[in-house]
Amino acid sequence: MTYLSRIRINPLRAESRRLLANPRAMRGAVMGGIPDAPQGDRVLWRLDADNPRRPHLFVLTSAKPDWTHIVEKAGWPDADGEHAAVRDYAPLLDQIAVGREFAFRLTASPVQNTAAPAKPTPAQAARLAAAEGDSKRVRGFRLGHSTASAQLNWFLTRTARWGFDVPTARTDEPAPGLADSRTDGDARNTEKGTEDVGPARDIRITASRRYAFVKDGKGPRVTFQSATFEGRLQVTDPAAFVTRLLEGIGPSKAYGCGLLTLAPLRSRTAPQ
Repeated sequence: MTYLSRIRINPLRAESRRLLANPRAMRGAVMGGIPDAPQGDRVLWRLDADNPRRPHLFVLTSAKPDWTHIVEKAGWPDADGEHAAVRDYAPLLDQIAVGREFAFRLTASPVQNTAAPAKPTPAQAARLAAAEGDSKRVRGFRLGHSTASAQLNWFLTRTARWGFDVPTARTDEPAPGLADSRTDGDARNTEKGTEDVGPARDIRITASRRYAFVKDGKGPRVTFQSATFEGRLQVTDPAAFVTRLLEGIGPSKAYGCGLLTLAPLRSRTAPQ
């Protein structure tokens, strides 16, 4: 069975501040709640901290988890309320059908691959120098998109393969934040890989952040750019869509990217 969990985080506790600031630490806490988790298991999770007073941790697992350790160290263990809601994911999957619409939220890591970075890091420069004059093809570098227009283009040009479409915005004029989802001939895109995706879509970016930390406390430095997308989607290929729900979208899944969550379209507000 598959389970979706939502865990309340108390942002004022010392352990909470450590987890909220470091995706590597949060991943360790997530894996600690899954019994018999295989080594290297890519459990999908996402931290929603847009309301700094009420951050929530969402986790998708293939076995029923136990979040007691997070509640005790980073939550409100003795307060009223549901501190860690764990729900069977099957009822939601049963609703997936062609044409069905949902509100959605996704934190992903939009990337592009290039063989020649414009501003290479010291490590990238060393790789390029070592490969200079080598007849073998240089393996490409994965670079994060940093502008809203490039991040939106990364998302919108891939939805067909993910099994859904983002419908055109219902407003006559795009609301604040929606205009960035339109890339017509007048759009000014400075990053490679952008395409014309037509009129404004019902999607917006609500957060964008760059992370940099040392993996497992030693070894290579991990850097990635994340963006949180919210809006409305329509299912076009149920099988492909369910695969993305269960396996995630894009890279950096170990560090809180890739989990797509859905909500009923009761109103024009974004899902929580």
